[in-house]
Amino acid sequence: MAFTVLGLTARGIAAAALGVSLVMALGARGATAQDKTYVMKIGTPTVNDTPEAFVALFAPMVEKDSGGRIKIELYSASKLGPMAREIEGLQFGSIECAIIPPEFFVGVDERFELMAAPGLVDSLDHGQRLAADPEVKKVMFGLGADKGLRGVAMFMNAPSSVIAKNAIRHVADFKGKKIRVLASKFQTVPIERLGATPVAMTLGDVVPALQQGAVDGAVGGIVVWTPMHFQDAAKYVTETGQPAVFVVVEISKKWYDSLPADLQEIVDRAAVSEATAINPQLDELEKQAIKTWSNNGGELIDLPADEQTEMFKILASVGADVVKTKPNVQAAYEIVTAAAQRAR
Repeated sequence: MAFTVLGLTARGIAAAALGVSLVMALGARGATAQDKTYVMKIGTPTVNDTPEAFVALFAPMVEKDSGGRIKIELYSASKLGPMAREIEGLQFGSIECAIIPPEFFVGVDERFELMAAPGLVDSLDHGQRLAADPEVKKVMFGLGADKGLRGVAMFMNAPSSVIAKNAIRHVADFKGKKIRVLASKFQTVPIERLGATPVAMTLGDVVPALQQGAVDGAVGGIVVWTPMHFQDAAKYVTETGQPAVFVVVEISKKWYDSLPADLQEIVDRAAVSEATAINPQLDELEKQAIKTWSNNGGELIDLPADEQTEMFKILASVGADVVKTKPNVQAAYEIVTAAAQRAR
């Protein structure tokens, strides 16, 4: 005869006990998922500039909205390794996030170089409007999705300038010089057209290359030259304004996919929000970098107005010429250039 307690048979008691155990186990599992802390290491190649300013806005928002379930650690000045290694880290999941000029991702997808096209933008404000264009974001954020990357934000870092050991005061002064560029045809071809030799090089190698004479100058931005003390190697900066230097915020897809859905939404929302919120700081960061450069003994040079116009004419067709032989890049280039026109 079956044993009964409070109307339950012994078999029923056993089944009920099993059910309670399962509920408790599932509840514990749910609590564990909710209580788990996810570390988000963010790498940048520079220091005290716009990528760090973005993180200063992004990190508190993510940590607050996640209730502390995401902890952000910033590793600036390539502390997580050179940019190529950081990109590999993103793909394999050993680094959760990196903020890098998109041209450095060309090994993943050639279309990452689009934002470096000469003449694409004519001011910092124009660049930010372009970076916020929905069609541009759709193109840029989708690149590398099948290779371990997830783009979540993009913004303009600064207009380009050329730092050099010997002053470049005229377009003719480019001739015969070796100039460091980013790894993109949109940067190598313009330098060639100006009569110089482009040398693709990571940022960390530029100062010793200048000091040792391996290059005569480098393309970059004043917001990089000043805080990273490039005046120790060269003091002349020629403000060419081209190309624009953008940075893209890329997240490891492997890490992102491991997050609960609510945390994914928090990361996405914060990235979009702070890529816009940083706008007021961009102009101020550039002004401060210019002031500090001059105060530290550096010289800022503008090309004569007629020569600046001449340079733009020389570079105007670079983008269209580069993409002629790259159908996959050309289609995306047309989307981006059309957006640039709308944003003017």
